[in-house]
Amino acid sequence: MSTSNGTPKEHIEGIRRKKFSIGGEQNPLTEDLHHAVKNLSAELYAKDVHFLMELVQNAEDNHYNEGDSPSLEFVITSDDITGTGASATLLIFNNEKGFSPKNIESICSVGRSTKKGNRSSGYIGEKGIGFKSVFLVTAQPYIFSNGYQIRFNERPCPHCSLGYVVPEWVEEKPTLEDIKKIYGVGNNSLPTTTIVLPLKPDKVKPVKQQLSSIHPEVLLFLTKIRQLSVREVNENPKQNTVTAVSISSEVNFVTRKNMNAESYTLHLSAEENSNAEKECAYYMWKQKFPVRLENVVERRTDVEEWVITLAFPNQERLSRGKSLPGVYAFLPTEMVTNFPFIVQADFVLASSRETILLDNKWNQGILECVPLAFMDAFKTLVIGSDEAPISSLPRMFKFLPIDSSPFEKFNYVREKIKAKLVDENIVPIETYTKQKHFYKPGEVNRLLPGFWNILTKARKEGVYLLNLSSHDGRKILSSSFDKSEYDDVLNFLGVKYVTVDWYAKCIQSSNLVGGVSEDLYLKLLLFVAKNWSSMFKGTDINNIPLIKYVASDGTLSTFSLFDCTQNHNGAKRVVLTDSSQSNACSWLINWNREFACAANRYFMPESTQDAILCLAQKQTLIEWLSTHVFVTNMSVYTFANVLCSFVNSSCKLAIAYAHFLYHSFSMGYLSHRDVDSLCSSMPLVDNYGCITIRREGVLVPANVSKWADLIVSNPWSRENYVELGVEYLNSSCYAGQHTGSGKLIEFLKTHVGASDIPDISPPNAGFSAVETPLTKDNAFLLLDWIHNLKYKGVRLPDRFLKCIKDGSWLKVTVNGYRPPSKSFLIRSPLGKILQSGSVLVDIPLIDESFYGDRINKYAEELKTIGVMSSCEEACDFIGRELMSRASTFALSKNHVLLMLNFIQYLRKSLLPLDKFVNNIKEGTWLKTSRGLKSPVGSVLNDSKWLVAAQISDIPFIDKSYYGDEIYNYIEELKLLGVIVDLNGNYQVVIDHLKSPSNLASLTAESVILAMRCIKFLKAPSKLLSSLKGTSCLKTNMGFKIPSECFLYDPVWGCILDVFNGFCVIDHEFYGEKIFFYKYQLRQIGVVVDFGDTIKKFASLFKQKASQTSFNQQHVMSFLSCCRLLKGTEHRFPSDFSTIIHNEKWLYTKVGCYSCPRKCVLYGPEWKSISSITCLPFIDDSDKCYGMKIHEYKEELKNIGVVTELKKGVRFVPECLNFPSDPSTISPESVFSLLECIRSLMEEHKLAIEDGFRKRLSRNWLKTHAGYRPPEMCLLFDSKWSSFLNPSDGPFIDADFYGPKIASFQKELHAIGVTIDLDKGCPLLACHLDSLSDTDNIMKIYRYLSEYNWKPEENAAKKIWIPQVTKGGKWVNSEECIIHDPDKLFGLKLYVLEDVYDKKILPFLTFAMEVRSKPSLDDYVDLWNGWEKSSEELSYDKCSKFWMFILKHLGINTEKILSKRLVKLPVTTGGNEIFLLDKENVFIPDNLHLKKLFEQEKVFVWYPQKNFGPLSISKLYGIYRKIGARNISESLCKEEPSSVNDDVELVQVDQNNIFSLKGLVKLILGFLACSSLKMEPDKRHEAVQGLLNLSFLETMEQVTVSYSLSLSSGDIISKKDDKMVRWERQSSKFFTQKMDGHQGNSLKYAMCFSEAISEGVLCENHEFVPALTELITLGFVLKFKNEDIEFLMLSKNLQIFSEDVEFLSSSFATD
Repeated sequence: MSTSNGTPKEHIEGIRRKKFSIGGEQNPLTEDLHHAVKNLSAELYAKDVHFLMELVQNAEDNHYNEGDSPSLEFVITSDDITGTGASATLLIFNNEKGFSPKNIESICSVGRSTKKGNRSSGYIGEKGIGFKSVFLVTAQPYIFSNGYQIRFNERPCPHCSLGYVVPEWVEEKPTLEDIKKIYGVGNNSLPTTTIVLPLKPDKVKPVKQQLSSIHPEVLLFLTKIRQLSVREVNENPKQNTVTAVSISSEVNFVTRKNMNAESYTLHLSAEENSNAEKECAYYMWKQKFPVRLENVVERRTDVEEWVITLAFPNQERLSRGKSLPGVYAFLPTEMVTNFPFIVQADFVLASSRETILLDNKWNQGILECVPLAFMDAFKTLVIGSDEAPISSLPRMFKFLPIDSSPFEKFNYVREKIKAKLVDENIVPIETYTKQKHFYKPGEVNRLLPGFWNILTKARKEGVYLLNLSSHDGRKILSSSFDKSEYDDVLNFLGVKYVTVDWYAKCIQSSNLVGGVSEDLYLKLLLFVAKNWSSMFKGTDINNIPLIKYVASDGTLSTFSLFDCTQNHNGAKRVVLTDSSQSNACSWLINWNREFACAANRYFMPESTQDAILCLAQKQTLIEWLSTHVFVTNMSVYTFANVLCSFVNSSCKLAIAYAHFLYHSFSMGYLSHRDVDSLCSSMPLVDNYGCITIRREGVLVPANVSKWADLIVSNPWSRENYVELGVEYLNSSCYAGQHTGSGKLIEFLKTHVGASDIPDISPPNAGFSAVETPLTKDNAFLLLDWIHNLKYKGVRLPDRFLKCIKDGSWLKVTVNGYRPPSKSFLIRSPLGKILQSGSVLVDIPLIDESFYGDRINKYAEELKTIGVMSSCEEACDFIGRELMSRASTFALSKNHVLLMLNFIQYLRKSLLPLDKFVNNIKEGTWLKTSRGLKSPVGSVLNDSKWLVAAQISDIPFIDKSYYGDEIYNYIEELKLLGVIVDLNGNYQVVIDHLKSPSNLASLTAESVILAMRCIKFLKAPSKLLSSLKGTSCLKTNMGFKIPSECFLYDPVWGCILDVFNGFCVIDHEFYGEKIFFYKYQLRQIGVVVDFGDTIKKFASLFKQKASQTSFNQQHVMSFLSCCRLLKGTEHRFPSDFSTIIHNEKWLYTKVGCYSCPRKCVLYGPEWKSISSITCLPFIDDSDKCYGMKIHEYKEELKNIGVVTELKKGVRFVPECLNFPSDPSTISPESVFSLLECIRSLMEEHKLAIEDGFRKRLSRNWLKTHAGYRPPEMCLLFDSKWSSFLNPSDGPFIDADFYGPKIASFQKELHAIGVTIDLDKGCPLLACHLDSLSDTDNIMKIYRYLSEYNWKPEENAAKKIWIPQVTKGGKWVNSEECIIHDPDKLFGLKLYVLEDVYDKKILPFLTFAMEVRSKPSLDDYVDLWNGWEKSSEELSYDKCSKFWMFILKHLGINTEKILSKRLVKLPVTTGGNEIFLLDKENVFIPDNLHLKKLFEQEKVFVWYPQKNFGPLSISKLYGIYRKIGARNISESLCKEEPSSVNDDVELVQVDQNNIFSLKGLVKLILGFLACSSLKMEPDKRHEAVQGLLNLSFLETMEQVTVSYSLSLSSGDIISKKDDKMVRWERQSSKFFTQKMDGHQGNSLKYAMCFSEAISEGVLCENHEFVPALTELITLGFVLKFKNEDIEFLMLSKNLQIFSEDVEFLSSSFATD
């Protein structure tokens, strides 16, 4: 390849010679250039991957031959083809046009890219580093292209000392053949450009990793490159470690939507390691938006439009396992937005290319447009596709950004998209037609999936559903869209479910109950059931007909849920038949009709019930029907059971019910047990025709019974026995079932129990037959009935049995007839007992002579009815008779002795005597000292009872009445309950205890007896209560009640000696026995235990402590007792220990009582700390406890008193008390305090609490800045010396404290002293305010800068300003700036770059928030100062001010300037600048008017130097926003109404000047085709005035006057030569005669055109300039027809048929 520079090799040699002086003089800039390239390459990118992206970017920006498919290939090999010793070499192949000489020169330079300034032309590179990024991975890159074979070197060239950019020609290593071998093309040609990179050793692995990680979507937004591949070539393929990939893209469909947007489909495919190719199609939307002025940035000034492309993947995105970037700047960034679409735009990237700059205003402008682009794309996808079925649309909604982004700016985009979506008709609704309808998300509602299934099946069954969206006015979402997979999308859009009432309306109006199959009907019920609790309960669904049933007439009907769930009497219930009974459904439905649904039970249709049995989820449905619809499941039995209570109002129904039971039993629907159960409650019709519901038994009709003959009247009537009516004997037919005569009565006998004697149960009532003597036959008949009942096991009713027992119908030997209960049937040995007892009472015996021996066969029956026949019964009878007598009169001594004798007989005869004894022992018949008493509890007196008689009134048997004979019956008396011996019979003492008043001051024996009673009777309450309230115990303080007494203990009794007032029992009075009854004494209230004593003592202890009445004797006595108890088993309980520890009973030197745990026993070790504390030492002065208190050190320690310093350090925080003069605090005191703090931290594990820290916050630590609290101090060590000296800040004074202070570093840190170097910033910053030495301040600034210190947000920020002379001053940071680029603020602000080292300036910016440069407000303040100044404003100052404004132009800037600027600069064209009120300043928007008024001070100033038209236009725009007006809009124009009469006028033919027809035609075309689009009539009316004009020529000037009014009231007036004037009212056109000069001709043409335009467009003045320009062109052409035709054609103008007719009629002569 040969160029104007010679061959490629000659070109390279020329560059080396001319540019790099190789062979000539050394270039002085080469070293700087070397460092610039090296720094840029090393710092710009954070990862090695970016050199790959730079190469892809370069390939995209390259040029390609037409017809070639642009491709880029990466090949890595282990072959060292460059001979550099590289272990791996990367080759890049690109089929571009190749390097041109200009490209070669650019790559040999820095910052001279051939792509600069071509951003709008499609170039995507911008970093300026490009190819040079390869030096990150290689030291020697090679380029082979278009005949060039060169390489570059990282190391400086030995000839010019410059690296990176000096080209070297390559003859070999590698050769093209070497490259072809790697590429694998044989003799075929290589791609035009090949780059060879021998990799640095440490870069081989990262490069391979990055090659393996190239994202398959890298080609997505590249417009040129269509193929990209990566592969590894080695002799041994097993050595390959790079994942090979081949990526290609293809655009196969483009649809242009409008001039700003287009859409197309792009297919990406990727093949990895020769595996199956994966593809993904992307719907692409590309749209243009104009760049807004406020978003322009420097690096994009040449770009006027943003092109935003959105990619919507139609399939799973190609990722190769990598993250899926959501933002592209032509190439992928690493930003994962979580959006389901990709955003591509010309974003400004961070230097690492990993992210876009989210705070960059250019990017923010793009992001503002993304929601608009998305909406246009989305609407096109969803609504714009007419042919797509509605079922294909929902998947498009997967592109909505429903997930939030990790980036706040993209969340803002997401929210804006969401806001736009809710206002668009984009959601499809269900119409069940091919017609698609879309509505706003808020107007559309969803249905539950279950209901959709119902609707789908209903539609198949022919149900009409086209009115689905008419219920409640709500639109129903398309069924294709209303699926769970779109839940997130629909939630994002705010599409909610329909209200519950909608379902009710839909079900009712769509006939989904009666118009569908049973299966679908059940699915509907199941839907309601499953959503009952969550949705339908309590809604309108309750009021629609929903539940099907068979009515009483057999027709099909429906109930609402409301009807089914009423709870009042007579409420209707729907019933299901028990499925376990086959064919029972029709059986029950038929019988229910027979009963006319009397029970308000309505069966579901048989078909419905059959369908339920086949339903898969029948259990769910049945449970809902049961629980919430009150549907019951009935068997024949349960139906009969329910029906039973509803047939009691009609005899007919009651009879029918009996037949129903009979036939159901016969058919096997009811079991024997079922029938028995039902019959027990079955209503029966009695012999009177009345219905009986409740009964105790059933009698057969009287006319066929035996009971009536025996008893005559019905004794069961009062017991609710029913006598059946004759209706039960008749034959009948019910529900198609026949009953024969007599069949039903037999059924009732079996199951209802209709019966007769002897099978009938007896009534629970008496009957008159047994109230009088019965004949022998009747007696035996009665006994036979009883025998039969007993045999059946029937229990005889009480009243019936009592009637028989008590009736006098049984004949006996005494007094004729007696009741059986008072009669005896003789048995041996009963005869002897009766003989012995007959001396006491008369005994009735059954008359066996009357009844004969037969009576003995009924022994059991007689026994049942009360006849007695045993010894026990005889004794019982005798005893009862005796007691009956005793109740009437007192038994004599004789009777009593006979009774005792009878008992003695029974006892000796070994006969049972319990009945007799039990009958008489409770009777009141025994005479005692307290009157008549029962034997039980009476006492037979002897000498043992003397002491007991002292405390008890015992009922002794009256010995004087009965005599000594009574002692012969001691055993018999015992059997009767008489007490004979005191031992074991203490209860009698208690039972007859004397009143408490008689128990005071008891003798010792009485007390001991009472204790024995308590002991053996287990604390009898009566005795205990009597003794507790009586002063019965003798103590050291007299007789006291037990609760006031203490039982002395030799071990712990000393506790009772501490305080006076304890009542101790006199054990000398009671003797040692009293100690045996310790437990009993405790029961009556005596304090006998150590624990109870301590409780009493504790109470008194606490009382004394609270009353501060603890004296020295109390304390010493108590401590002595503590010493005595030590080592014994008696320990103070925890609650008393708590009292001892917590109560204030020890007096301290502080002057108050304190609890032990807050007291200190003084010792020598406390001396040093005591000078800075006020500790609670126990008062050991002679006036208090004295030194003797120290003898009890161990006891005091045990009760909590602090006796050691290490245990008492916890007092130090609370008792800290620094003296008011800190200079009196010695170092030893400080060290002692720090030792205490160390102990607190190490041994007690305590932190420094707020209270302690507050007390420490006193000035007590000596520093080089005076005495300070710890938190205001620093501890100096060697680390600080690199920045400061100890005297430079508030460091602790080591000279005063000595080196020992350093050993307390940890403790000092804990109390707030700053130890760490990086933590001292706040203190030293605060210390700055007290300094005035510049060197010292600079040191601290350097230190603060090193640790990036920054003051708190609201803290005052002061800056030290050194003076030229010694010293300086502190000023607010707001008064300072770092730089003053325009050198305008030297007198207004402090410019810190003039007084500070450059290294300090970043700190002042960051920490002190010093502004880098003056702000807009500063500039405005400066201008306001100039407004007030009388000095002339220089050109330089004014120019710098307005250049600043232009650079920082924005909406906020305009608002500030408009509000605050009063005056604006004006000029007359010279160098002078004047500031005038903005109301009197004007913008020269009309150059003619500018020239007319240029000598006046009215026009705004603008810089004359290096200031282009665009900048002037921007500046004029600013002036307008501030308040300046356009001169053309501010003038008052005046034209004379007519020409003076003395002026000579000559009428001329206009055809000599121009063609009037051509003029009119041109104007008509403008009016018709411009944006005016004027109607024909209006057009013709506008030009009508031209047709009647008279053209008059004058020699005088035709002028116009302009006047400009100022705010001061002054008016500036100017006259101008107008040359023509059109007076419309007079239809005259005045024209000034021209002198033939060419300049005047052009002026005349323009004036003529303007006059005509203003006359024609008097109502549309804004179009005057455009028409003027058009007419001027026509005037130059003399309005010739052929020229006008061409002119109109070029301007896209035409006239229409109406205009042609108008011209023909107006110019008929032409």
